[in-house]
Amino acid sequence: QVQLVESGGGLVQAGGSLRLSCAASGRTFNTYTMGWFRQAPGKERDFVAAISWSDVNTYYAASVKGRFTISRDNAKNTVYLQMNSLKPDDTAVYYCAARNRPSIRTYTADFDSWGQGTQVTVSS
Repeated sequence: QVQLVESGGGLVQAGGSLRLSCAASGRTFNTYTMGWFRQAPGKERDFVAAISWSDVNTYYAASVKGRFTISRDNAKNTVYLQMNSLKPDDTAVYYCAARNRPSIRTYTADFDSWGQGTQVTVSS
């Protein structure tokens, strides 16, 4: 079983930046893809970005492409989400997720493990 812990959330002003971290522990040998999702109050959990664990293949939601960057450090079992040019619409709880297959997917049902989330609030 994989345990995921997010950190790095907080309150920032519009136009600012944050970097989120997701540390994976436990049985990570069958984890091939890592992703970030976000959920605002009263809304569904939406895909943000994903990265393959064994290579540098990445994929982004259209709403964040060009502003957010997903990266990884395999030696530390850690995935990052660098968020620049933040907007109030980016306000949400951000979740880290792990998928046990190598192909990138963008639906919550395609991921097998989840962290508890970290709050990101962007003020105007």
